[in-house]
Amino acid sequence: MEYILFDSTDRDRLLPFTHTRPVADIRCGILTMRERWEMLLKQSTGSLTEAYLQKVFLQNSGNDNLYINGAVFANEALIKAINGLSVGHALVKGSIVIAVRSSECISSITDFHKYASGLPVQELAGDIHAIKNVWDIFSHNDRAIRDDFALITQGRQSAAIPAGVTVTGKDLFIEGGAHIYPGCIINTTAGPVYIGKDTEILEGTMIRGPLAVGEHAVVKMGAKLYGATTIGPGCKVGGEINNVVFFANSNKAHDGYLGNAVIGEWCNLGADTNCSNLKNNYDEIKIWDEAVNKSVKTGLTFCGLLMGDHSKCGINTMFNTGTVAGVSCNIFGGGFPEKFIPSFSWGGSEGMTTYDFNRAMETANRMMGRRGKQLSANELEMFRYIYDHFRKQ
Repeated sequence: MEYILFDSTDRDRLLPFTHTRPVADIRCGILTMRERWEMLLKQSTGSLTEAYLQKVFLQNSGNDNLYINGAVFANEALIKAINGLSVGHALVKGSIVIAVRSSECISSITDFHKYASGLPVQELAGDIHAIKNVWDIFSHNDRAIRDDFALITQGRQSAAIPAGVTVTGKDLFIEGGAHIYPGCIINTTAGPVYIGKDTEILEGTMIRGPLAVGEHAVVKMGAKLYGATTIGPGCKVGGEINNVVFFANSNKAHDGYLGNAVIGEWCNLGADTNCSNLKNNYDEIKIWDEAVNKSVKTGLTFCGLLMGDHSKCGINTMFNTGTVAGVSCNIFGGGFPEKFIPSFSWGGSEGMTTYDFNRAMETANRMMGRRGKQLSANELEMFRYIYDHFRKQ
């Protein structure tokens, strides 16, 4: 049986992060949606997504395919229900299609949703959780960290707490190879804290759970990290951070505040970058929705920066509440830039121009090269599509 994670019909509400990945590769909690499914399925998964992404994220279908909604949080009960699904049937919860079992290889995400809508359905008895709106990524992070912590640490023994580290509470798990230096304070009474393999938590760091630090990540000296926060693999962070999800390999290495935010992969926030997450009048925050080309209500009082992959900002950059920055933006200068910064934008509050595609890709490769990585030909083709279709014309 082949397991394929398909994009939900709400994928465009998860921009800018779904510009460069299927929904299943969004991180929420300790794990990405895909990593959680694969851990419980004990098998690798393919992807059914937009055509321009499909060369980067392969489908790998066969004669017996279980298509699973990549926006749904996996759990043991769902695994059992999905594996019991008959061929030619769909598992649903209300209007949400959770899974479809098919002997057909469906190569188009549009064709898949048409196919799924015509199948006989089995209604799931239990509840599900899913990411539907882009702000759900940080809003659901508290519960997701707790669930992932229980899944990952079940039946396992944490590494010892190093000398000179102050820990309050019992829900701390330290993976092998992690270095937590003297003077760090970790409080798990409000939620669990997970420290990944080969991480470095430097002197004077203060951590309050629920919180996760991914493998090979670095937390700089004197950082103040509040839950519910995820520092993804390979990230470097410092300053004050509250309820933020960093996907992977991104940096906010210096002082400055970031709250109720999502930062994609290969981003860099310059020293003293500060991001507002609360309006002065305490009003509901709206954000720009690329899919409908207008501002939409979030229902939230707190919402900060949503930054797509490979975007960067210079020192002392200020972002207003609910700012959305697309893919591969270069943001700098004084004052607040616009609350929506389209992909491949160059500039700031005094005006934006188009970031030259070749220069943008050179910058991406230089940053990735510092971690021993480079963009593949298929990834370059993907970014070219984003440049042609989603930048400001």
